[in-house]
This record gives sequence, structure tokens and C-alpha cells, in this order.
Amino acid sequence: MVRTEMMVSAALNATSRLSGGLAGAGTYTLFHMPLARSSMRDSERELFGDAHIQRQRVNGKLAATYRWGNGARPVLLVHGWQSRASRLADFVPGLLDRGYSVIAFDAPGHGDATGRSTTILEYRDIIAGLQDEYGEFEAVIAHSLGALGAFFALQGGVKAKRVATISGVCDYDYLIEEFCSTLRLRHPLKARLHQHVAKNLFPGLPADRTPFSAVNTVADLEPPLLIIHDEDDTRISVRQGRRLAAAFGGQARLLITTGLGHRRILGDANVVRSVLDFVEHGPDRSAATDAERAAAP
Repeated sequence: MVRTEMMVSAALNATSRLSGGLAGAGTYTLFHMPLARSSMRDSERELFGDAHIQRQRVNGKLAATYRWGNGARPVLLVHGWQSRASRLADFVPGLLDRGYSVIAFDAPGHGDATGRSTTILEYRDIIAGLQDEYGEFEAVIAHSLGALGAFFALQGGVKAKRVATISGVCDYDYLIEEFCSTLRLRHPLKARLHQHVAKNLFPGLPADRTPFSAVNTVADLEPPLLIIHDEDDTRISVRQGRRLAAAFGGQARLLITTGLGHRRILGDANVVRSVLDFVEHGPDRSAATDAERAAAP
């Protein structure tokens, strides 16, 4: 663990021995706070300087929203944890060339949004608000935590004709387990975090479906899926991608890459091309690129 994580771990575990309730509330708060805010890269500035930028209010915070094109045939980009919309910049030019408008956002606590924290509820509400403005999405392209947020929004009524996930999270419980493992939190603290999550985020879900999992959206969702995950992803295990693909069966196509990790995968030319072809042509394998055919399991 890095020094900051060691200090946080020691403080939470020590507090839990004195006041389990206080430590549990603190753990839940920290769980939703990105410890770092990504800055825009120089290579992304020109593209984002051309975007139509607005603000969307959510829970007293302001998400930053971006649009390229006139809003017709919208494709939504959804970023992951401690990331920002600009990390999906490589998808924008190709989508515009194919006649789509591109919509993206920085969630609270990320990029140029305000606030220090965000939740899956805010992801859902932002995505729903963007659908209210632009209509049904031609496609949703989501990375990491953004994939889970997108599935949560889709289950809540957001519509998309196609869904592509890259390094996507399938199970909310995976995030909890990784968070607690990284900070080496005591079992009672993890149990309290589960309680806070169930109460505050998913009160309407049955106990056997809490916390939320994209697996449980299969019966509700009709769009075809393209699921891309790297074998060497050390942030979100490739098992999450395989689990998502297995749940959706013939509705999903799984593409496994190697050597790209969790973030570099977003800029890989073959990955970008595969996603763009999927958005334009759908799941028809005849439209897949030669690179995708060679990489497919």
C-alpha cells in the first residue's frame, strides 16, 4: 500500500474498534471519494475545446457535459473512476465521421465537474438527464466503473441500441471487495460498508440482488453488447468481462486483448476500430475487423 492508503487503513480500523458506526459511515463516505482528480492531457485539449459544454446539476453538484455534433444520432461516452470524459477522446473523431453526435460528461468529483464525491446514483441521473435532452442513444460506450453506471441507468429506463464496455465492472460487490482489500479493512468494517450501500444506494433491490450487478439486468435489456477486456488488466480483472459476457450469452460478443492494461486500452487503434464498427454495424460478425477476428477468443 502507498503511504496515504496505509494511513487511511490504520485510522479506519482503529476507529472501528472504538465506534463501529462512526467508522462505517466514514468508510462509506471515503468509498465514494476519488483520491485523485485526473487532469486533461495536452493531446485532448483541442478536441474538447471544440465541444459544446454545459453543466448539469445533480445532488447540489455540477457535472460537466460535452457535445460534438448537432445532437442527432447521439452516442454516449461514460468514463470510469478517477478518470474523465477526455480519456475517451479517441472515439470522438471516428463517431463524428460516421455521422453520429457524441455526448460525454465528467461526473462529480471528476474532471471539470464540481464536488468531491460521486455515486452510481449520480451516474444514473446524469445519463437519464442527457437522454431527456438528446433522446435515445444510438450506442453507449463505457469504461471501467462507467460500464456499471451505464447498466444501472439502462435498467432504470435509459434506452440504447447498442452497448460497448471496455474494462468494464460487472458487479458492484467487486468494487467493495477491492476497496476493502486495498485498505486491508477489518471484516466488521466491510460488513458495515455493505449495509450502508444496501440502505443508501439500492433500497429497492431484493436482498439477494444487493448490491447491484449487471448480471441481473439480462431480462431487462435487449441491445447487443460488445465486451472488451484486457487479459493483463490489473485494475479490473478480466474475470469481470468474462462474467458479463457469460450472463448475456448470445446477446454479447467478447473480445479479449493482451498487453494493454486498464487505461491504455482506450487508445489502442484496434480497440477503437472494433468499437466504431460495432456502433455502426451492430453485432454482425461480417463487419468485424481483421484485427478483431484475430484477437477474438
